[in-house]
Parts: sequence; structure tokens; C-alpha cells
Amino acid sequence: MENLSRRGLLGSAIAVAAVTVTGTGARAATAHSGEVPSIWREFTRTPYTHPQIPYVGRAGYRGGRQGFARPRVVADVVRDYGARPDGSADAAPAINRALADAGRAGGGTVHLPPGTYRIDDLIRIGHSGVVLRGAGSTRTKLYATRSLTELVGVYGSRYGGDKSSWSWAGGLIWLCPEDRFRTLTDAIRAKAWPFEGWTGNKRDEWDTLTAVEPAARGSWSVTVADASRLSRGDLVLLRLADDPGHTLLEHMAGGGPGPEAYFWDDKTKLTSYVPYEWPVRIASVHGRRVTFERPLPLDVRPEWDPRLTTHVGALTGSGVEALTLEAVETPQSQHLLDKGYNGVAFQCAYDCWADDVIVRHVDNGFGLVAASACTLRRTRVAGRGSHHPYFCREGSHDNLVESFTIEQRTVPAPAGTQLHGINVEGLSSYNVWSRGEMEMGTFDSHRGMPFANVRTDITVNNNGRHGGDASAGPLFGARFTHWNIRVTNQRAGLMRLDGLAPYSATVAVNTVREFDQTDVPDFTGDLYARLELYGDGVSDTVRPRNLYDAQRSSARR
Repeated sequence: MENLSRRGLLGSAIAVAAVTVTGTGARAATAHSGEVPSIWREFTRTPYTHPQIPYVGRAGYRGGRQGFARPRVVADVVRDYGARPDGSADAAPAINRALADAGRAGGGTVHLPPGTYRIDDLIRIGHSGVVLRGAGSTRTKLYATRSLTELVGVYGSRYGGDKSSWSWAGGLIWLCPEDRFRTLTDAIRAKAWPFEGWTGNKRDEWDTLTAVEPAARGSWSVTVADASRLSRGDLVLLRLADDPGHTLLEHMAGGGPGPEAYFWDDKTKLTSYVPYEWPVRIASVHGRRVTFERPLPLDVRPEWDPRLTTHVGALTGSGVEALTLEAVETPQSQHLLDKGYNGVAFQCAYDCWADDVIVRHVDNGFGLVAASACTLRRTRVAGRGSHHPYFCREGSHDNLVESFTIEQRTVPAPAGTQLHGINVEGLSSYNVWSRGEMEMGTFDSHRGMPFANVRTDITVNNNGRHGGDASAGPLFGARFTHWNIRVTNQRAGLMRLDGLAPYSATVAVNTVREFDQTDVPDFTGDLYARLELYGDGVSDTVRPRNLYDAQRSSARR
């Protein structure tokens, strides 16, 4: 557990900011101490319960840890499994055998020496503690020749029609527990809808470990009815069910007159996402007092039947790093008809990572599907253009995407295609996108009321569009924060949150104007949203410059 003092939080943030002063000219020259917005000073007083800014200082792999616990190398796919690094033969069988053998042996790193490896099948990491590592993203390439439609089957929409669920699921490198992957692919081949959340289609059949007594958002500990089945290090799900009055959904939206007046009953896609399931590791157990490694994301109230439950065994401690995945170049598919030339997907994964990975010519780049506490670092989406360069959905929480790049497409977008950007949806919460360069795309929400997410220190050419079915409900829940966003084309849509998201914060965004897709708020009345340091040049002066770094650096263990 971490504790923050107000002085430590503010002081560390200013210290971090002092070494990141950038820019030239009169304004930058006078900004050595920086402009500290009043909302930041408020946050330092109540970091875990602030009404507009979420506490994300523990987002990412092992609570935001910089280094990854890379296991020892146990196999070289060329030397030990006969893969050819010249692209002359299908290397997927050798790579998958090496990964499976490493998993059955208890984990380890599978090394891909420099070269180009043709893969005619998807690459699967289905065991915990298994890492696929190349020699660097400019030295090791996987060249994928087939799509997920060809390899797995047609993945139709749960609502019928000809929509392809490969538009927002799956990867040609797919990190997913063996049993979950088998359930998914069996359902796809049977043309059934495989629920993609943490507990699958049979959510009510998972074992309840204990009931949980009431607690407030931001608490690190809860009192449980019976702690006999709980131990330090256990990964459990905190499960909150909605009630007939939809007070849980109202709470996720910040509460008050607007959410109370909203009509929830016909938002069938949104209501399919509850119970809300939050995976978390137990830090300690003392009597009936259980402490988590992160503070509670929401209140715990008796009307939501709070409980800790089991779930499908998550993939933990696995990663992919130091390689490029390049799909055979095909034209981008028409909207929602993606074939599944997808990049890297994390599903039912916890404390996993990608580092120094490029994906090129993909339909969808990096995916988080019911994935939590994962870090994507130094990732890049390049090539002919993508539908979703990054997607985060189906109850994904506490993830960190940092030092990321979405390159400008290399060919014009075909008619009838769609570009989104960094997506978040489906009640996903407390995720962070930090230090990004977006040469195209937008800050996408596909509705499903994601809440308490942060985008910070990002430059964006805001030319994408959001999606989302009306039955998925609001674009945003409470405590979305955009902090230090540099919009190069001055388009306001989805950048300024003060007119869209309840209990939100927009801090240090340059002057923008409304054009193209223009949205109206989902909730009536006062949104209780904040806008500070708005206008040209503010990114040079705002302190702290990066909201996640400031929260993280000031934590004391």
C-alpha cells in the first residue's frame, strides 16, 4: 500500500516539472516555476477521492513499475526449434511450440534472433510467466500472411448482421489464458457469442469467496464477512451488481440530478457490462480486514451485493517485446468488416506487458480486452492505416499505455473505412495514456460509459471519429481527465471535456474549435466539469506537465 502526503505530492510534481520545461519565447522563458492549476492543488489534498481527477498513480504493470520481471531465456527458436529467420518457411509452429514448452516448464523467455519470420498462424501466449522477445523492433520481424477470419473463423457480432467482432477483438499475437482462448475460439467456430469479460458467459456460476462490507471510494482496505479463503497475493474480483434503480451506473457517472434523470433501462448493451468486475491483488489480510494493492475505484454499497469472487485464471507475468509484427499489406476493410489482421491483444491478462513493439499494416493495433494492470511501453502503430490503433474494452482497468505513437497512414484511406484512435469503452476505468504522438486519430470512446480514465502529455492531429451504439449509453462517466493535450489541427471534438463528461477535468489544452463530429452531453444540467489553463502555449507552462508521472513519482512506499 502507498501513502501520499500533500506536501510530498505537490513537491515531487513540481520537482519533476522543473526538468521538463520546454519551448522558447517570452512565455516559456518566464515559466521556470510553471503554472500550477488550482485543481492540482485541490487534488493533492484529496488524491484518492477528488471529484474530477482520478488517482491513477498505481496504473500499469505491478503498480507502475518501470522495469519488467523478465524471466531467463529458455529457448532460441532458431537453434532449438528450427525456425528460419529468412522468411522462407512458416515459423509459427516452431514459435508456438517453444512458447507452450516454456509455459509447461513453469515460464521463461523465448528468444527470436534477428531476422524475418513468416507466420501463417497466430502466435499464442497462454501460460503465465512466458515472454516472447525479439532482438529489437528494428531487427526482428514477424511477417503475418493470414487474418484471424482465415485462422479462427468469422467472428460475428452478438447483435447479428454482418459486423465483424474482429474489429475490436483478438490479435495475431494473442496473450490469453489457454482455457479462455479455447472457450473463445470454440464459440466463434460454433457461431455463438463468447462473452469477453473476466468471468465469461457464466458469470453467476463463479465462486463467491466472501461478501464485502460497505466502504468508500479511495479506501485501500475493506472488511469482509469471512477471510478464511483469502491470502496475500491472491488475485480476486471485486464484483458490484447494479440494482433496479441503476444507482451503480448513476454512481459511475458521478451521481446527482443529471445521472438520476437519465433513462438507463433501454441501454441494453451498457447493462450487459454489469456486474462491474474489478480485478485486484490482495496486499495483506489481517483478521477480516483485507488491503488491496490499489484503492477502491468506486463506493462499495450493500444494495450492489458486493463480493469478492473467483474468475478464470488470469495470465500474469507474460509479455512480448523487441519485435515488429507486420501483416501482409491489404486494403483497409470497410467499417466493421475487419478480417482480423490485428496486432497484439491482451485478454484476461494481469501484470503483463508489451515493450518496444511495432505493428504495421494492421486492422487493429494493440488491444486490451478484460485486461488489467498491464503496461504497453514504446509501442507504435504504422503502415496503411488502422480502424482502432489502440482499443481498451470489456472491463479493462488500471492499464498504462505510455510513450506510444500512431503514425500517419502510408496510403489514403479507402472510402467507407473508419479511423478511431486511442479507444476506451465498456465500463473500463482508471486507464492511462501518457506521452503519446498521434499523427492521426482521436480520443475515442465507443460509449459503454468508461469512467475515471486519463490522457496526459499527448500531441494529436485530431482527425478521427468516435463510434458507439446508442444502446451502449453515455460516452463518458465521471472523472475523465485530459491534461496537457496539444491539438495540432485545433479540432475540439473529444479533446475538451467540460461540455461532455460529468465531473471531468480539462487542463492545459490549446485553443480548439468545433468542427466535424460535434457531440452533445448525455446528461442534463450542470456537469460539474472543470476547464483550466486553456489556450495557446499552455503546454509549455503547466506544472505538472504529465499527470501520471506526477502522481507516480510522489508516491511513498
